[in-house]
Amino acid sequence: MLIKRSPNGIELPFSSEITSREVYESRRSFMKQIAAGAIGSAALLEMANREAFAQGINPKLAAKLNPSYSALDKHTPYKDATSYNNYYEFGTDKSEPAMYANTLKPRPWTVSIEGEVNKPMTLDIDALLKLAPLEERVYRLRCVEGWSMVIPWIGYSFSEIIKKVEPTGNAKYVEFVTLADKKQMPGVGSRVLQWPYTEGLRIDEANHPLALLTLGMYGETLANQNGAPVRMVLPWKYGFKSAKSIVKIRFVKEQPRTSWNLSAPNEYGFYSNVNPEVDHPRWSQASERRIGEDGFLARKRKTLMFNGYADVAPLYAGMDLKKFF
Repeated sequence: MLIKRSPNGIELPFSSEITSREVYESRRSFMKQIAAGAIGSAALLEMANREAFAQGINPKLAAKLNPSYSALDKHTPYKDATSYNNYYEFGTDKSEPAMYANTLKPRPWTVSIEGEVNKPMTLDIDALLKLAPLEERVYRLRCVEGWSMVIPWIGYSFSEIIKKVEPTGNAKYVEFVTLADKKQMPGVGSRVLQWPYTEGLRIDEANHPLALLTLGMYGETLANQNGAPVRMVLPWKYGFKSAKSIVKIRFVKEQPRTSWNLSAPNEYGFYSNVNPEVDHPRWSQASERRIGEDGFLARKRKTLMFNGYADVAPLYAGMDLKKFF
């Protein structure tokens, strides 16, 4: 077996030795038969999904398209969305998450929800999948580095979580804490960021319908390198605000200290809304390169305010967005 070493010396198989896409597609065909009633019941489908997880295969997720929250842009190809990633827990190069994230174990998995809430709770991944009807939403993703994608995500509005836990009047912000396990994540322990990776929102931002608690993409569960098994997707903010592989959600009184803001506060503000009029200190934010569609030499497209999601503008009425960047 071919071996590749991770950033901290762990020996890992090359990504080509992980379950192939062809094997997975045959698996999907089998599960479609189950779903159609040709083989068994919904219980059997759940068993098949559990087996798929055990084999490192991403099972299919049934979700209804929500056209009200779906961009009409051409989807980024699956291979690009799953091979060009920022996920520093698995390395700083764009290709490293796809190579090393096979060590992540998305099951069993629990998320604790605590802090300023009347009903704190801990939910496993199956409970999260059943908490609210799953929707497919096609969102534009804009990275602070100046590239973008268009991805069909699966999940439901984070407001469903908020309703369940009943925040107290003291809850002004929501903090997201992600997994930081050196055994599963070879990049954890590097000095590039403080671990665990932490992000946060004002509670009114978290309550906006666009804020998506995300459990899948492209019709199946999340790929490990894209934040399995549960992450946030906030399409009007730069991508690093959308915390991956979440293990804790805290409702708090004070603004959370977030990882990139701690690392470089002059470059990465707490809000980090997509704003073509506020440049990064080292590059312009006025335009972007669409991955999988625009080549490196192709003309860039203009970046839209709030990434084109004007519905969020009232959240920031009266704010100086150059000061609160």
